[in-house]
Amino acid sequence: MGRSAMQAVIDDWIEAYGSDRDSSLLDLISFFIQCSGCKGVVTAEMCQSKEDSEVMSKMVEELDETAGLQYKKFLAFPWILTVTWPMDTDSVEYPLVQSGPYGRWFHSEFCDFVSVLVAQCQHGIIFDGYLMNTLISLLTELSNSCVRAFRHTCTLAAVKLLSSLVGVALSLSAGIENSQKLYEVQKTKTMRQKSAQQLEKVQRKIAELQEKRAEIESMMDIIFKGVFLKRYRDVLPEIRCVCMEELGLWMKLYSSVFLSDSYLKYMGWMMHDKVPDVRLKCVFALQGLYGDPLFLPKLDLFTSRFKDRIISMTLDKDSEVAVQTMKLLVLISKTSDDVLTPEDYKHLLQFVYSSQRPLAATAGELLFSRLLNAVAPAADTQDGSNEDEACKQQTFARLKALLHFYQESELHNHVVYLVDSLWDCGGALLKDWPSFTSALLQDSSSCSPGFTLAEQAVLVEILVASVRQASEGPVLAGRSGAKKVMSARDKKIQNDDCLKLTEHLLTVLPKLLSKFSSSSDILAYLMRIPPYFLPECLHAENTQAVSSLLTELEAVLDVHSGPAVLEGGARVFLSLCREETAWCSPARAARDSLVQCWVDRLTALLGESLKGESFSADEEKIRAILAMLKKLRAFNNCHDLSQWGLFDVLSPLLSVESSLEGAPPEVLLEVLQCLSFSMMWSLSTSSQTLTCREKAQAQRLRLRLFCERSHHCLSHSDLSVRQQAFLGVCDVLTAHSYQLRVWDPTSFGPLLYTPSPKLQRALLTFVCAHVFVGSDYDSQSRVSENSQVEKLEDLHKWRNVLAAYCKLIIHGVLEMSMAAEVFMYYMKYYNDFGDIIKETVYRTRQMDKIESARTLVLCLQQLFVRLKQEQESGGRPHPGVQTFTSIKELARRFALTFGDLVKFRECVVLVHRNGIEFVFQDFTQTPDSSTPLYLSYLTILSEFSSKLLRPDKKAVFSYLQKHTAEHIIDLREECWQPLIYYRASLLAVAEGEDAISYVSSDRKANLPNRLPFSKQKWEGRKSPSLFSPGESKVSKVRKPSCSPSHQEKAADTDPFSVPLDPPPKRLHAEGSVICVTKEPDDGDCTVEVEL
Repeated sequence: MGRSAMQAVIDDWIEAYGSDRDSSLLDLISFFIQCSGCKGVVTAEMCQSKEDSEVMSKMVEELDETAGLQYKKFLAFPWILTVTWPMDTDSVEYPLVQSGPYGRWFHSEFCDFVSVLVAQCQHGIIFDGYLMNTLISLLTELSNSCVRAFRHTCTLAAVKLLSSLVGVALSLSAGIENSQKLYEVQKTKTMRQKSAQQLEKVQRKIAELQEKRAEIESMMDIIFKGVFLKRYRDVLPEIRCVCMEELGLWMKLYSSVFLSDSYLKYMGWMMHDKVPDVRLKCVFALQGLYGDPLFLPKLDLFTSRFKDRIISMTLDKDSEVAVQTMKLLVLISKTSDDVLTPEDYKHLLQFVYSSQRPLAATAGELLFSRLLNAVAPAADTQDGSNEDEACKQQTFARLKALLHFYQESELHNHVVYLVDSLWDCGGALLKDWPSFTSALLQDSSSCSPGFTLAEQAVLVEILVASVRQASEGPVLAGRSGAKKVMSARDKKIQNDDCLKLTEHLLTVLPKLLSKFSSSSDILAYLMRIPPYFLPECLHAENTQAVSSLLTELEAVLDVHSGPAVLEGGARVFLSLCREETAWCSPARAARDSLVQCWVDRLTALLGESLKGESFSADEEKIRAILAMLKKLRAFNNCHDLSQWGLFDVLSPLLSVESSLEGAPPEVLLEVLQCLSFSMMWSLSTSSQTLTCREKAQAQRLRLRLFCERSHHCLSHSDLSVRQQAFLGVCDVLTAHSYQLRVWDPTSFGPLLYTPSPKLQRALLTFVCAHVFVGSDYDSQSRVSENSQVEKLEDLHKWRNVLAAYCKLIIHGVLEMSMAAEVFMYYMKYYNDFGDIIKETVYRTRQMDKIESARTLVLCLQQLFVRLKQEQESGGRPHPGVQTFTSIKELARRFALTFGDLVKFRECVVLVHRNGIEFVFQDFTQTPDSSTPLYLSYLTILSEFSSKLLRPDKKAVFSYLQKHTAEHIIDLREECWQPLIYYRASLLAVAEGEDAISYVSSDRKANLPNRLPFSKQKWEGRKSPSLFSPGESKVSKVRKPSCSPSHQEKAADTDPFSVPLDPPPKRLHAEGSVICVTKEPDDGDCTVEVEL
């Protein structure tokens, strides 16, 4: 319904109200009740007096559960209204809370109806003393109902009615003001022009308007006290939101009445509400108040009382509340200078480093406004400097203030977040790259104050961060809330900014490199700029600027050998050498010249130092060799340097057998990295370079040579050398596996290389010796007496080692069975390496689920055998041996990885069959060894029983009987407990009778559905019960006694004990399927068990 149609309907109702107000008013009452979603019946009876005690005693709200109805009787003078409706009306489906477009449409139309109703009645029946009294009584009573639908709908109607009455009061106030002006004009007229009748008429009009306004204010007060004061703390958060939203509107529109401390206190109290939406409505309301300077004097007391609460809400767990609160504080700081103290600003400005970008951007707006206020506007100087110079000095002053803030915050390595926070409000300053470079190139001897070296270093970081922001946008790691999809307008702005920065920095960057050539930290940051240059820029064809840049880069790289500078230089040449760039040709020529120079120097130095099988060089030569190696390693990481034959130049350094005669560890470290990069470039470009069999054989020869030399380095005395040799071998072998996978059969392909068994064992030994060391929870397991940061770095290093080894298994370089040694540490080192091992389990299962299941079985059996050997030796516990409980928990975790029982059906059956064979194969029963040596393994195997389908449980049970058919099993002996538990887990096929729930726990308690076996007494018989071969599948089983003494004795047995019997001589036994058999004394004491 449109607003015009709504006005027409209300006009018709007003006309009907004039002729029959009781009937029309009842129609309006029914309308409000129906809007609450009530499909009941409304009846009315007349009431003569509000104060009648007999009448008031009839006001009830009760249930009739027998009839399924609910009644509410209340007074809406002059009627007593009775509403009858079904009991299920108080559901979540009343119109106001319905989801989707209908709920939003109803809310909007309902609020419009109330406002239009008051607007159409404001000049007439609203003052008849009948309509508003009845309507206010109705809404007050229903808003106090226990029924949620009535309470919510009528509270909304009541506060919207008050808001509409505020509009009427404002129009009356405007009429009073105009009439008073007219009266003053009439009074100023001369005696001849004055008219007493006219003055009296104006006075009567003023008095009439004032009386009407007082009546409206009285209605407003009644609604506020009768509805708002009872509902602003309602249990329903939607009602509290409505109350706070409308209270803020009343304060803003009718401040003469509502903008006082007696009303503001409700706003302050509700800022502590537990629901974020309510707090948000309070903040929105306060934004409207603090945004008007005329309201500020009335907010002084509120600000002093609730300022701390407002500031604390910037830490709200709801991000939107925190952002809007920060916007409120920005308004307060702009309108009132003395409200926020320096301590408050120090706390608030740290939010520029927040992980939430909207909050950080709002804090950046506060910071930027503080920077603007701290810097006075530029004024004309006496020497007549022009306006551009004055603007430049003002920009320098703002940069000084920004640097001062950053240095005071002491949050280093956060410049990119600071720039991102200031980007929306201070983008013009941050994109003023000419001012940045002018400040950096400023002569310290100039009359204006310059920047210190520390400030210049920070200024360079801000410059680089602004270049990155202009080129890539606001997406940052660790910061959420940024727009991930850019609009066409944003893309155009981004492209224009990239053109501007390329045009300016392409010519200025050589000067900056020259000035800061002695500072490696600043140079490393400056070298991040060229990758953001746009090749489409018109100045990209400026050969002089490009030549100057390349010359400075060559000079810098020739002097410095730090990793940051070298890696930055390699990335710069990588971006400049792209084929689509205009400066590709000169950049490649400069790069080749640099690399050739380094290779020549290194060849000469090695020729002097490497004589035969020994390495001999003084410290100066070693430093020179190390510098050349670092440069070549940095460039070989980004560029293909195969044409210089680095492999042949460097491989002799790894051929020295004795570590005393070999190169120093730091040299070997760089050599290993260079050789691994060289091999990976050779493998990655093999599709273009391998054109004949001779080249393929040469590549395989180099690959084998590299692996053999790296294998030799795995026994080096220096840990860093061993680690780099390990990582290099893993990376190269993984790359070779990928090379074989992507090989095109139509072309000449590479030759297969398989690492030797010794190398495979050496890789596994390195992982076990260095990764899985100490306890997972031991704080000294990695780095003794070092800081937490160093421990984390050390952990990251060994995680990379483990991941590299696991990739060899996933890519098929190593056999899957070699993962068993890794899988066995899954639980022991779960916190440090659990995610890597778990991912490896899933990846191997995708490759071959059967072989993966065999690997899990092998892992558990190896752990169990080691435990048995440790127990039999009787010595001190070895750190690498896990307890029985931990092995059992590991099996439980492995079982959980079999999610889809149908998909992994074969795998689970394989686990059980392999486990049964592991226990019973080659076992021969003798008087000295009545049980298999590894019988306790069945307890571990029972962890997988819950993953068996019901038919598979029967098949596995038959397979178990086949292996136990020729053995005599005494159910009373404790040594057979693992077999009993395993059998129970296989037989528990009914829901709620799965014995695995007991086996999975460490508590020793009887299963409710299993037989007690320890020293049992059978009714009418005392002879032992034995398993005997050759029985049928359905047999008679004697019922056991269930006395408490029997259960207590069974509970004393330890199902997890590992027997220490000497290993018996084993024979392979084949037998038929067996069953438990008991000769009954009485036919009534037997049950049939179908296996």
